[in-house]
Amino acid sequence: MQKRYIVLFIILVMAIVGFGQRDKLVTRLLQVGIDRQFSTTTLGSLGDGLHVGLCGAGSPLPAPKASGPCVAVAAGGALYVVDVGTDSPRNLARMGWAAAALEGVFITHFHSDHIDGLGELMTLRWAGGSFDSPLPVYGPSGIERVVNGFNEAYAQDFIYRQAHHGDAVTPLNAAGGTAKPFLKPAPGQTATLVDSDGLKIEAFSVTHSPVEPAVGYRFTYKGRTVVISGDTIKDQNIIEMSRGADLLVHEALAANLVALINEGARSNGMTNLVRITHDIPDYHATPMDAAETAAEAGVGHLLYYHIVPALIVPGQERLYLNGADAVFEDFTIGYDGVAFSLPANSDDIIQISDGL
Repeated sequence: MQKRYIVLFIILVMAIVGFGQRDKLVTRLLQVGIDRQFSTTTLGSLGDGLHVGLCGAGSPLPAPKASGPCVAVAAGGALYVVDVGTDSPRNLARMGWAAAALEGVFITHFHSDHIDGLGELMTLRWAGGSFDSPLPVYGPSGIERVVNGFNEAYAQDFIYRQAHHGDAVTPLNAAGGTAKPFLKPAPGQTATLVDSDGLKIEAFSVTHSPVEPAVGYRFTYKGRTVVISGDTIKDQNIIEMSRGADLLVHEALAANLVALINEGARSNGMTNLVRITHDIPDYHATPMDAAETAAEAGVGHLLYYHIVPALIVPGQERLYLNGADAVFEDFTIGYDGVAFSLPANSDDIIQISDGL
């Protein structure tokens, strides 16, 4: 009994001392965390291959684990991003895929949720990297207007930051972005945008009418292939472009769940939302569409992204799939931070992160 009181007394003394030193302890913990963050990046530890991470798994609808659409692709030490939705630039940092390594951005189409993080991403890359030219932003015809708009909106910010930090950190010649437009390819054809150091990046057409132009992208590196659909309905061209791909990153809207939202909006007199939820299923693929595409193309794995609606209720994933898992079994439902590694000249498909 006496020993027990002695132990309790020692614990109490340690607690009192610890409370008195709490600021020093918290400061030390913060310093250790900062050092670890700066000395370790996920990209640096991935090895040679094609690596894919969801910097944004969601849509315009708010979701706790699915930010605006964004797919990061790394190969040969270089980082690329397809679309830049809300909060995706910050997710890149959380994932350890720093914007300071970013070589280019590829935009699938010009809906707001696919471009609204572009200004922040340009700034992070400019201030965090060591580039001597603006961020290349590839996209179908019309990308010029988008990039010029962001450059104009951030023009004063460029001036302030350069004046404060100087050319060594924020040179004006590297601020913002440079548009890299291309013509939307015809079905069955591609536009080669990058072909260097073993990496080939191609654009191909998808169907997202009335949004025009709209494209998807195919990345090929050392025997590995990743296809990113962008927003689309089920499209034969995606099947053709995905044949034999290791990983298909395909958008999917669950029409059955959107119908529930439509019903709720109607019951509550939300006229605009009733119209929107009535309209959107006709220009998005369903999970079943994506599964059928993956099965017909013979891909290695299917990663769902641009998830609509938000998955927030336990058991909702099953309703979201609505039988698609029986059509194609090798799939993952995407959340922010989910990532895969495809080692060079291999058949391995390795999930390296299940989310943030």
